[in-house]
Amino acid sequence: MSFDKTIEALIKAAQARGDFDNLPGQGQPIDLTDYFNTPEDIRVAQALLREAGIVPLEIQLLGEIAVLKELLKNEKDESEKQNIYNLF
Repeated sequence: MSFDKTIEALIKAAQARGDFDNLPGQGQPIDLTDYFNTPEDIRVAQALLREAGIVPLEIQLLGEIAVLKELLKNEKDESEKQNIYNLF
């Protein structure tokens, strides 16, 4: 079986299972304006980093901030809240 036919069979099986039902934005056009406005060399570099599992420092830090905010929101002890807040 060729690669294309294998992929097509996998997609058809996923459709039959309903894996593509109720996806966000279903039936809406995909806005690729930002993608095509980004220079090709930058898009290639971003794709390589993404495929290698390398996360930019800014994104890593935003994730850590989100975790700290969640901890702060759920913490009841005021001294612990202050400790978490000091990590910002």
